[in-house]
Amino acid sequence: MQQKERRLKEEAQKKNDLITYLAHDLKTPLTSVLGYLNLLEEAPDMPAAQREKYVHTALGKAERLDSLIEEFFEITRYNLQNMVLEKENLDVSYMMIQMTEEFYPVLSSGHNTVRLELPQEFFVYADSQKLARVFNNLLKNAIAYSYPDTEIVVRGEQQGEQAVISFENHGKTIPKQKLDLIFEKFFRMDEARKSNTGGAGLGLAIAKEIVELHGGSISAESKQEKTVFRVTLPEKPSN
Repeated sequence: MQQKERRLKEEAQKKNDLITYLAHDLKTPLTSVLGYLNLLEEAPDMPAAQREKYVHTALGKAERLDSLIEEFFEITRYNLQNMVLEKENLDVSYMMIQMTEEFYPVLSSGHNTVRLELPQEFFVYADSQKLARVFNNLLKNAIAYSYPDTEIVVRGEQQGEQAVISFENHGKTIPKQKLDLIFEKFFRMDEARKSNTGGAGLGLAIAKEIVELHGGSISAESKQEKTVFRVTLPEKPSN
């Protein structure tokens, strides 16, 4: 019991520390966005090249701000203890087509693409909103850690009474010591808080808990600059 209380206390402290860090980090991109927008408003006759540069910089800072705000939401809503699943017969292929379209702006910025290799009408018995959160986190992670101009492959296949969905990307190989901790709560792949890919360290932990609540499993492997996350879920016919 004491060990559990100590672990919960440590998690609460990490959560509070992250919120404090993020609150501080929010100020920098917000100040930049406001500064560049004020310059653009005050100089309507600014040369086109300079205007383009300021707009590009402001957009980059605004995207960083959006990322930090998303981290805030991720931390504050992290409470899966009383989660109730509302399962239904769900077509994973259709879900992934929709999700890939939603990620198009992020993919195009790094000249990345997604190739879907899933059977038509590929069904699992799952909570659609919760499973969408799992796949969103895995796809976002794959994009964030992919080399530019590379392809992300999402595969799906039925293995007996189970459905297996994998996300493969090409990027830096994840060291084994980090791979062993990758699904831990508040584990951050990038230790630098201000890096573009260094999130709150909850996305993969949340994905793991949701998958396990469905009676499934999730794993990761990384070698020779290729990383694969694999989700196994109970499968149900579509009748």
